[in-house]
Amino acid sequence: MAVSLLDRAIYSYSDVDRLVGLPAGTARRWLEGYERSRKFYQPVLRPEPTGGDVVTWGEMVEARLLAEFRSRDVPVQRLRPAIVELRKEFGRYPLAHARPFLDVDGRELVRVVQEQVSLERQLQLVVVRNDQLVLAESAERFSSAVEYVDDVVGRLKPDMRTPDVVMDPSRSFGQPAIRNVRTESLAEDFRAGTSREELVDLYDLSPEQVDEAIRFELIAGRERAA
Repeated sequence: MAVSLLDRAIYSYSDVDRLVGLPAGTARRWLEGYERSRKFYQPVLRPEPTGGDVVTWGEMVEARLLAEFRSRDVPVQRLRPAIVELRKEFGRYPLAHARPFLDVDGRELVRVVQEQVSLERQLQLVVVRNDQLVLAESAERFSSAVEYVDDVVGRLKPDMRTPDVVMDPSRSFGQPAIRNVRTESLAEDFRAGTSREELVDLYDLSPEQVDEAIRFELIAGRERAA
């Protein structure tokens, strides 16, 4: 179940940019690598480029976490060695697993990752304190935005400013939704002239849920334009 869930290919690169709040083209660079000044930079979230145009649920989840570090001005390529090391332990989607962040079994993996990446303490994926793993600030924000199913991320809140909006690869084709109603559909109906009250009756939602869905689409649209 876990493998099939993470491997579900349901997004485009532009979907990831919009839903994670990244500048256009960022997801493709993270997943396919890029060339600059005649130097090729390897993908951060894939072992190697695939040449494909489809993004899996696992890759979407990992992009969401990577965006947390990017928001704190951590160079993404600097995180690549840590992700490579974690991949040896947890497989293709190490950042979509709970164990790198929640285990307290004292494994040496965390120390090895910290030494290889040499991140400053406040930017580490995890820190060691009193023989337990403690979530660093960015990973903690990510943890509050996800729900684990069988030890992998099964649901994701794309933006904590709209906490009722959830992405679930098993529902609504993995698109942001409130109670299985896609936020995009609600926003389109609203722009077409359907009133808030009509949307409440039509989709059996509360006024607050309709407002949150429309607010999420406005946020996603502004961040994509930026």
